[in-house]
Amino acid sequence: MRRGFLLFIATVLALSIGEGVVASAQEDGDRVASTTSVMPMRLKVSSNGRYFVDQDGKPFFYLGDTAWLLFQRLDRTEVDDFLRDRADKGFTVIQAYVLRGLEERHPDGPISLLGATPIVDRDPAKPNEAFFENVDYVVNRANELGLVMGLVVAKSWHVHSKAERVFDATNAYVFGKFLGARYKGNAVLWYVGGDSIPGDGREIWIAMARGLREGSVGRHLISYHGSRHTSSSQWFHGEDWLDFNSIQSGHDWEAKTYEFIAKDYRLSPAKPTVDMEPPYENHSPTGQESRRIDSHQVRKGAYWAMLAGAAGHGYGAHDLFFLYKESDGPFPREGFQPWRAAMAYEGSHQVGLVRRLFEQRPWYKLVPDQSVIASGQSAGEEHLQAAKADDGSFLIVYAPTGKPFSIHMDKLFGKEAQAHWYDPRQGTWTAIGRFPNNGVREFVAPSRGEKDDWVLVLDDAAKDYSTEIPSSDYDESQ
Repeated sequence: MRRGFLLFIATVLALSIGEGVVASAQEDGDRVASTTSVMPMRLKVSSNGRYFVDQDGKPFFYLGDTAWLLFQRLDRTEVDDFLRDRADKGFTVIQAYVLRGLEERHPDGPISLLGATPIVDRDPAKPNEAFFENVDYVVNRANELGLVMGLVVAKSWHVHSKAERVFDATNAYVFGKFLGARYKGNAVLWYVGGDSIPGDGREIWIAMARGLREGSVGRHLISYHGSRHTSSSQWFHGEDWLDFNSIQSGHDWEAKTYEFIAKDYRLSPAKPTVDMEPPYENHSPTGQESRRIDSHQVRKGAYWAMLAGAAGHGYGAHDLFFLYKESDGPFPREGFQPWRAAMAYEGSHQVGLVRRLFEQRPWYKLVPDQSVIASGQSAGEEHLQAAKADDGSFLIVYAPTGKPFSIHMDKLFGKEAQAHWYDPRQGTWTAIGRFPNNGVREFVAPSRGEKDDWVLVLDDAAKDYSTEIPSSDYDESQ
């Protein structure tokens, strides 16, 4: 009782002095090293509008995982296990809903383990402290482990004309201000929109965003999470409250993530864009009998997006959306697995390898450039995507099936190019050789096949960029 009272007092004091929710439920002996914490991080948009930076101007690679029901379905031991695993794999953002259902049983189906509803009497102006104490814990713990929280404020059915609608423009502003103030001392990104087009809720979503901005004193970036096959840019690109664009390319097989990114990339003013909801691993887009999204589809969507100009990328596994537990079985349940099994899907490891590759070079200098491809371009599954550093110091091309292609070598600066193949499945490098930066040269990958994707990396040989393989699953120093 005394510990709970002290925790409440600490939370109130933290909010009153603007330091965010710092009263973590972790015992002192179980805290991670302070050097890993991102709690003090204040994300901003780079001066050129293309990517995220921290308060010191250091580029931030958005690699998001999706656990929409994280605040309702996992106990604290499970939360720790999940967050540690995601941090180890190289994720930098965890995407979750704050408000997704009003009762113990969610419209999605799963039952909340907390026994606490997020708001009292269906009134957003009355947040339930018992529910938000758990949100505090998860947000704090994520930050301690080096993870930024990407929080979607509310599912669309709480705004649009549905049985669970509770918001109007007035209380949406109040709720947004409450959230912004409560977590203004944490590393958080906000999304309004709740997986929908604005429709008749447009003014409500805008009011919610305004509340977030005021409550956080402008410390947090805000975007809009639209529905399948949309980007926030369709409705709000010119709005001053929209700091970056959020895409939901959808859960289709062979989703052309690069087309969505390219469209946003061409807009003015420039704003970072992220496909935060691409095809989910193990999702069956057209029903249980259809082929399920596999790790190759996950990798392809990520490389296509990044080389088309994205500021980062999202990941999801459909099983982790529901956070199924062993007790929800028997499994497989409609083809899905319990969350601990789904947490080990190979795509979740391989998107970490995407980040590792990009961060071994100044990835934020990349500019999409399909003109570097001299021959071998294809449509559909074999589409090649390329980008070149704005200073010409390196060039990256993704080949989804290992099909041979040719490059205009003079697109790279310097006298010679050092060429490597990067294996996106294993995160390993294969040296090709050094070549003069002139003429056209064909590159043949070490293997070719339906799922034998490869990444060609050409560096200015004088730069001596790294191809080392970290000893740990993800080495943040790379």
